[in-house]
Amino acid sequence: MKTAIFGGTFNPVHIGHLILAEEVLRQTNYDRVLFVPVNIPPHKAIDDPGPKMRLLMLSKAVSCYAFFEVNDCEIRRSGVSYSIETIRYLVKTRIVESRPGFIIGDDQAEEFATWHEPKAIAEETQIIVLHRKYRDELALDFPHVYVRNGLFPISSTDIRARVAEHAAWETMVPPEVRTMIKAEKLYGFANK
Repeated sequence: MKTAIFGGTFNPVHIGHLILAEEVLRQTNYDRVLFVPVNIPPHKAIDDPGPKMRLLMLSKAVSCYAFFEVNDCEIRRSGVSYSIETIRYLVKTRIVESRPGFIIGDDQAEEFATWHEPKAIAEETQIIVLHRKYRDELALDFPHVYVRNGLFPISSTDIRARVAEHAAWETMVPPEVRTMIKAEKLYGFANK
C-alpha cells in the first residue's frame, strides 16, 4: 500500500487537514495517508494542550476514514521531532514502504532548505506540496509534485484564537474535535 506521510502539530486538527489529505489520495497514486503528530516541533513554539491530547483529537477525527491512519512514533520517541528520523523509522519498521510520499504545505516548502537534513528527505521520499499560502506553484529547488487544491482560509492558529475569543470556530473542526475542545476546555474554551 503506497503511503503519503502527513506530519504536523494538528493543534487542533481541522477540516482543511482532512480535505487536503483527501486531495492527495484523489490526485496522486498513493493509497493511504499516515498522519504523524509532532511531539515538539523544531521550527516553532506552540500553545499546546499536550501531544497526547493532540494525538487523541487526531485519532478521533480520522477514525471514520478508511484510508487515513495515525502513527504516534514522534510522541513515543519524545523530544524534538525531525522529519528525516520519522521517515527512516517508518521505513525501517515497514510501517510504510521505501520512498513514501511526504506531504508539506507551500509555506513549509519555502523554508525547506533550513530543515534538518533536507537533501536526505528529498532523496528518501517523494515530496508532495499542497497550496496553503499561494495560488501559484512555487519554483522549488528539490524534486516534488504539486497537488492542485484550493486555498482554505482555515488554520489551527486561527481556530485557537477564535476559541479563546468566543468567536465562530465550531464548523472548522470535525465534530469529534469540537466535542473534545468543549469537554476538556481546551484553548481557553469556556461555556458562554
